[in-house]
Amino acid sequence: MSRYDRWNAILELLAQEGRLSVEEAAQALDVSAATIRRDFDQLAQQQMLMRTRGGAVAQSVSYDLPLRYKTARHADEKHRIAAAAAGLVSPGAVVGMNGGTTTSELARALATSPALESGFTVVTNALNIASELTVRRHVKIVVTGGVARQQSYELIGPLASGVLEQVTLDVAFLGVDAIDVDLGASAHHEGEASVNHLLISRAQHVVAVADSSKVGGRAFSRICPIGEIDTLVTDDRLSDDEAARLTEAGVKVVRA
Repeated sequence: MSRYDRWNAILELLAQEGRLSVEEAAQALDVSAATIRRDFDQLAQQQMLMRTRGGAVAQSVSYDLPLRYKTARHADEKHRIAAAAAGLVSPGAVVGMNGGTTTSELARALATSPALESGFTVVTNALNIASELTVRRHVKIVVTGGVARQQSYELIGPLASGVLEQVTLDVAFLGVDAIDVDLGASAHHEGEASVNHLLISRAQHVVAVADSSKVGGRAFSRICPIGEIDTLVTDDRLSDDEAARLTEAGVKVVRA
């Protein structure tokens, strides 16, 4: 297990338990107590957890992990979701994308799709997505302004809104922290939620991309009610009951 995989596992355990001893973490990850102590110290320096005597506690209730720690979670599912979602884009389309691990995977799928070699446009507030796609000659990139969040690499605030208010999108792909029939789509951070809502309001068709672990969940700030989402692309672990509830709410469900 690499260091980043180990850190991701520690943060996942903390998110579930709230508190973790060195011995518990060492046993769960099958590494030495000395390794866990070093990991705890390094994560504490990054303000990802708080050190206690003999262990660590979660830094915050919402627990919005930085993007670099999320990439290993449900990686296979996100790859399949991205491939299925890329098939919804036509050549020449204007595509909106917010930040996140699933939308980042989708950006790569779009950039390498043979069906889109003639070109398309991406409007995004995600710095990492813009950086990856800038080198693709057949992709026109429009990046919003705004203040960058270290957790997600997303640009938020009035400067981001100013650009989005001036564009029209064929399709917007929305990465979310949680999606629920009753609560709608939501994000951990209210600034991201606000910009993401404006992004999808500019689109003719709104597609949420989320692995099944996020379906039925909730996060701090609502992006939009479920009625503003046309399609959900998720993985094949989504239960039939959840799929039926979403379909009844008017959302087309695609399980990849």
